[in-house]
Formats: sequence, structure tokens, C-alpha cells
Amino acid sequence: MAISQETIDLTNRRLKTPRAAAIAGILFAMLFSTSIVLIRLSIPSGPGDQGAWLENQASRVSLALSLFPFAGIAFLWFIGVIRDLLGEYEDRFFSTVFFGSGLLFLGMTFGAAAIAGGILVSYSVDLGTFSQGGAYTIGRAVMYQISNVYGIRMAGVFMLSLGTIWVRTQLMPRPLILLTYGVALVMLLSISLSLWMTLIFPGWVFAVSVYILIRNYSSSQQSL
Repeated sequence: MAISQETIDLTNRRLKTPRAAAIAGILFAMLFSTSIVLIRLSIPSGPGDQGAWLENQASRVSLALSLFPFAGIAFLWFIGVIRDLLGEYEDRFFSTVFFGSGLLFLGMTFGAAAIAGGILVSYSVDLGTFSQGGAYTIGRAVMYQISNVYGIRMAGVFMLSLGTIWVRTQLMPRPLILLTYGVALVMLLSISLSLWMTLIFPGWVFAVSVYILIRNYSSSQQSL
């Protein structure tokens, strides 16, 4: 029996969709992690920081901030392809939480990056006097609160809702679902303000993306 062109197109779409999600997730994980590491190595984590890093590390932080928009684009692509992959199995309630928390995480990340960029611009305009006033202290505190308190919890909600969708649809193996729940709870309940905690999220996205890529490769080999 001949295979119709519609069936071939549908099969190709099902193979390409997970691959696109995996590539987008890997790109996000690499770009986002690189940005976070550069910022963490450049800006002291202690609350007593007076902005001494602005003199020597501004270019490194500026490079890190320039990577955030591209990481955001990759993350949006990852969300979109994951939703497309769910298709008719998408649960409206949990998908709304999944989509909303992902957008909130991205918005807060961009907000924190914009504040950091504003600090760099203000420092260059004020010729070094900006860090001596209270504006630097407030800006730095707000930046860390957005990214390390609110943003990281939105990432946890994102993981928790997506893990619940996977439980209902059985689209992912149980060990990966359990890992997702465990990491999500750590991010939701953690009281740490360490910027290193933020790296948990791109690490999880990378793990999920690699699994999707491997499964997609196995499916494509079986279809040959």
C-alpha cells in the first residue's frame, strides 16, 4: 500500500518538531549559563559591594548582557515548540501556568539585565561617581531580588507545571519527571540569594533538550 504525501509530511513534522525544541533548549542553556557565569565572576555577591568591579569588569558584564536577548529568543522558541509538540494533549490549565511562568521568568530576566545595563551606562556618564551614591546600591539590590528571588521561583513554577503535563501525557520517562519535580521544589523553596542557583534552570533545560534530541534520533533511525 502506497504511503500518501500527507502521511509523509506529518511524519517529517513530528520528527522535526522535537529536534527544533532540543536545539532551541541547548542554545538557551549555553547562552544563558555563559551570561550568568560571566556576571557571577565579575560582580561580588556580598551586599557590601561598593561597585569596584565597574572599573575593571564592565566590559565582561556588558558582554554577558548582550547574550541575554539571544538566550531569550531561544527560550521563546523552546516554549513554542514544546507547546506544539503537546498538540491535542495540551491541558489548558497547566499549559497556561507553563506558558505564563515561562514568560514571567523571561520578563524578569530581561528586567534584571536592563537594570544592570543601566548601572553600566550611569557609571560611564558619571565618570565613576555613580557608585558612590545610593542609586547604585538600590539598583544592584533590585537586580538581585528580581533574578534570584522572583525569577528563580517562576522558573520553578515553569518546571513544575511542565512536569505535571508530562505526568498526564506520559511524553517523558518517569525518572526525568521525578528529577523535574525535585529540582523545581528546590528552586521554589530555596531561600538562597546565590546567583549560582540560577544555573540549575538552564542545566535542566539542557538535560531535557539532550534527551529529546536522542529520542528524536532513535525515532528517525527506526523510521528508515
